[in-house]
This record gives sequence, C-alpha cells and structure tokens, in this order.
Amino acid sequence: MKLIGLTGGIGMGKSKAAALLEERGLPVVDTDVLARQVVEPGQPALAEIGRVFGAEVLDANGRLRREELARRVFADAAKRRQLEAILHPRIREVWQARAAAWRAEGRALGVVVIPLLFETNAQAEFDVILCVACSAATQQRRLLVRHWTAEQIQQRRLAQWPIARKMELADFVVWTEASPEVHAGQLGKILQLLDYHSPRAHGKFGLP
Repeated sequence: MKLIGLTGGIGMGKSKAAALLEERGLPVVDTDVLARQVVEPGQPALAEIGRVFGAEVLDANGRLRREELARRVFADAAKRRQLEAILHPRIREVWQARAAAWRAEGRALGVVVIPLLFETNAQAEFDVILCVACSAATQQRRLLVRHWTAEQIQQRRLAQWPIARKMELADFVVWTEASPEVHAGQLGKILQLLDYHSPRAHGKFGLP
C-alpha cells in the first residue's frame, strides 16, 4: 500500500481534495477530525489540557472551549507548542493505527490529511506527499467567508510553514483556484501516475 500524506495551507482545499479522493474509493483519515475526537470528555488529552491551561478552557459541562483555547495558543508560540505536545503524539498514534489496518486489508492507497505534515516532521511516514495550494488572496477570501478576522488568519498562517516551502517539498501539487472539476481532474492525473484504478466514478472528471 502507498500511503499519501495530504497537506497544504489553511483554507486551501484540503477537505475538498480529501472528499474527492474518498468519493473514488480511497480510505481517508483527517487529523483535524482526530484532533477534535481526542479532546472529547473523558479523553486523557482533555484532562491534560485542563491541567496545563486551566479550568477556564473548559465549559460548565467539562467540554473544551475551543475558541478560548485557540485565542490563547495562537497568540503565544510557547503555549501552542505545549498544546501540540499534548495532541500530536495521540493524533499520530490513531492515524498510524488506521494506516496499519488499511495495509492489513490490502488497500492499494490510503490518505492521511495532515495540515502540519512537514511541521511535525512526519514526511518519512508517507510514500507520497500531495500539497493543495492557492494564492494568498484566495486563501484570505475563503477564510473571511468563514467569518475569521484578519488577525486570526494571520496567526494561523504564522503557525504553519509558508505554502511555497510545502509545495517545494511535496511530490505533487494541486492548485485549487479553479472549479471543483479542475481540482478533481488534477487529482485524477495523480492517481493515474500512481497506477490507481478507482472502483467508483469511472472516467468522471478525468479519473482513471
């Protein structure tokens, strides 16, 4: 099995790419989803976050106040590293287990969506690295539509490597400025190069 690491900048199309690949029969795990799961009530990570960052980051029901935690960690690099030290090992353990299960099932390809792939030095885990990217102006527009402030956007950009550096290190780059059909067509060409024959949507959007 070839394991694909799908990365890119925030708001640049990782989720859309993952959905398109999943539609074509590839198993996908998204580390952003795992990050939410590992901080559910009763999870060890949530208890550790409460100890490190204080009870103020938890609500009356013991659930994580995500916006409050984000406000703290994205304004302070040291606090962000503390949070990453709590979350990243747990998240990696889950997606590694998922990848091992795919291998046991005999899957041809598997996809891990991991925004901080290079930042967490995870590149050795993957056979192929795919980076989705767009212009800074398009990224800004997409994030503003999500009702993010300019300050929030800048903080999150600074928490990641520049997209040009990720593009340079990736095996493939998908440029997401155009329509979903163009996006899907680029992915289809990559799957052809990887000799993957989709069990679904034969011929659609240029897929094999």
